[in-house]
Amino acid sequence: MFEQIKKDLVSSMKEQDKFKTSVLRMLKSALQTESINKNKELNDDEIISVIKKQIKIRTSSLEEYKKYNRDEIAKDLAKEIEILKTYIPEDLSLEELDKIIDEVFTKLNPTSIKEMGKVIKEVGSIVGSRADMSIVSQKVKERLN
Repeated sequence: MFEQIKKDLVSSMKEQDKFKTSVLRMLKSALQTESINKNKELNDDEIISVIKKQIKIRTSSLEEYKKYNRDEIAKDLAKEIEILKTYIPEDLSLEELDKIIDEVFTKLNPTSIKEMGKVIKEVGSIVGSRADMSIVSQKVKERLN
C-alpha cells in the first residue's frame, strides 16, 4: 500500500496537481514518522490506521473551521479527507460485524463483563482496521450486559 501511495504521489507531481501532491506528501511523511517510531516497515493494517488517524484529525479541524465560518479552509480540508479516504478499504457493515462478534462469542463463551477485553481483542484481530473499535466495544458491552 505504501508503494501505491508513492506511485500516486509521483503521478500527481507529473500531472502538476499541487493540492493532491501536498496531501500525499503529508501522508507519506506521517507514514514515515510512524515507521520510524515503530522501528520497522508498516504493514497494510498499520498504514490504514495512520490514514484513519489523519482523517480523524482533519475531520475535527473541519468542524472547528466551519464553526468559525472559515469556509475556504473547510473546503480544502474536505478535499483532503476525500483524497485520504481513497486509500482505506470500506468498513465492515454492521451485519458483518455482528456476525463476527457472534462467532467470537461462540468460540470464547464469555460469561461476564470482566471478559470484555478478551472478546474485543479477538474481534480486533479478525477485523483489523476494517471496523471502528469503539462500535465493536459498544456492541460487545451490550451483549455482555
